[in-house]
Amino acid sequence: MVSSRPVRPVVGILWMLGAGLCFVVVTALVKWLGPGIPAAQSAFIRYMLGLAFLLPLLRSIRATPMNRRLWTMFGVRGVLHGIGVMLWFFAMTRISIAEVTALNYLAPIYVTIGAALFLGEGLAFRRISAVVVALIGAIIILRPGVQEVGQGHLAMIVAGLVFGIAYLLGKITTDESSPEMVLAQLSLWVTLTLAPFALAVWVPVPWSTVSTLFVVAFVATSGHYMMSLAFAAAPVTATQPVTYLQLVWATALGVLVFAEPIDIWVLVGGGLILGAVTFITWREAVLKRRSITPPPPAMRL
Repeated sequence: MVSSRPVRPVVGILWMLGAGLCFVVVTALVKWLGPGIPAAQSAFIRYMLGLAFLLPLLRSIRATPMNRRLWTMFGVRGVLHGIGVMLWFFAMTRISIAEVTALNYLAPIYVTIGAALFLGEGLAFRRISAVVVALIGAIIILRPGVQEVGQGHLAMIVAGLVFGIAYLLGKITTDESSPEMVLAQLSLWVTLTLAPFALAVWVPVPWSTVSTLFVVAFVATSGHYMMSLAFAAAPVTATQPVTYLQLVWATALGVLVFAEPIDIWVLVGGGLILGAVTFITWREAVLKRRSITPPPPAMRL
């Protein structure tokens, strides 16, 4: 099914800018909470509280048609995203904000590699080169042998993998459904996925932490909604480069608020990864455009 919505690149970029700011604020709040609450429990409380913000969207959600294919994709995306969120919450309390943000950019690279290994998609030389550049960027960030690669780094590497698949499913479902339904399904399925993990490690939570997680839920839900609106307004080629600003904002936040040192290697590695992702996204758009562009004789009609 091909979306018939008009393409509005500027609107898409502005929505993605807003989403990026929201996600950086969420990162700061989770970092501020620290490791006192198990990652699965913190993530579950955040998503459970986030369900309340769907109430104003109920009319639009109920009016959106659904089918078995969409239900399946929403469910798979929600389970994957739930696993990624647990890993992200864990990593956020153990490594710097800039490292979390930079390693999160690996998600589309994992999708590219997985499509070649499991879906039989070809890997042209340019795409292989971009993947290699991205992996070099990851090595620059991790610098194994120079610094310790801790549990937080490993958690983010796996989180990037599941986020990448969930990200792709998010774009597909947005093309076939409404942004409100996409947001509602994500919130519902992630909450259900996190529930058993949270109950297994549950500890008493002070009201101050619940209040902070309520703010996290509001800001994160707003960010996911803005991202869905960005996907609906413009192609990924227009919105993807904007996500690089998250690394700049996250680095500045780490320095100014959490006294984290500026790590030039994280910035260099993150830049390489995002450059590779942007190139792959642009090439996909070019190839897709070529496949639907009429040959020269037809264009003369």
